[in-house]
Amino acid sequence: MTFEPIWGSIIAWYLFLAGLGGGAYVSAAIIRWRHPEAVHAIRYGRVIAPVVVIIGLCLLMLDATAGFHHPLRFALLLTNFGSVMTWGVVFLGAFTVLSLIGAGLDLAKRNVPMWLDIVAAVFGVCVAVYTGCLLGVCKTFPLWNNALLPILFLVSAMSTGMAAVLCVTILRAPAEFDRLVAFKKLHYVFPIVEIVLVAALLFVTAFSASPSGLESVMKLVAGDCALAFWFLFILVGLVLPTAVETWLLFLSSKEFEESRSAHMIGLASDVGVLVGGFVLRLLVLIAAMPLTLVTPWY
Repeated sequence: MTFEPIWGSIIAWYLFLAGLGGGAYVSAAIIRWRHPEAVHAIRYGRVIAPVVVIIGLCLLMLDATAGFHHPLRFALLLTNFGSVMTWGVVFLGAFTVLSLIGAGLDLAKRNVPMWLDIVAAVFGVCVAVYTGCLLGVCKTFPLWNNALLPILFLVSAMSTGMAAVLCVTILRAPAEFDRLVAFKKLHYVFPIVEIVLVAALLFVTAFSASPSGLESVMKLVAGDCALAFWFLFILVGLVLPTAVETWLLFLSSKEFEESRSAHMIGLASDVGVLVGGFVLRLLVLIAAMPLTLVTPWY
């Protein structure tokens, strides 16, 4: 008997965009703290955040086919605060409103209060963690029901959010990009942490009590998903960006690092991070195998 994934690419896009949005606003808050003069980069983070989250929410409503016909049904999710989905609605709703206010004030060239950036960034982190917890409540899937998954999704969300902000800054404000030294070094750390978390997640899942855990891992590393896992996620999304940023940040000359050629290489590296972030969520969805339930014969 074959198993068809219960969620597909639409939900993968939703998880990716929600996490990226949270990471983008956190990026704006970090840049404001470490590089307050980089006003354009801060603005890009504030604007990217609500835009991608709203797109993700529209995709979620599209996947839940009743959503567009009866959107008020989503209000019923606020009636059960023992549910992860209820808390997800709270986090997403609060983050969307706060990030829209922050982006609106910035675009209107009005001062964005520091407290607003901090609170919105906190809710951005909550949204990123929630995307992993949403899968974790499915206890019949060992790959999802793992305490490492929300942490992995949080790290990936911060990495993709930072990458998105850096991509736009390279294209729109390259002079500011050159000044974001501390921010780029922080971003450099996340793919390395992600590699460690992925290895730990696969190890724990493979040695879970259920054979379906090992089956999920084998599907990723040596089965139908192996090419996407090793090439698009590991190589393009993690290893190459780490190697490129190691060269640009620590080994190349300052003159080359600030050249347009280096900018384009950095842009390609950050696009790779974005590709890897989406592929991670897609693979986690389609590779997860359920527990095998056996009904005893009497």
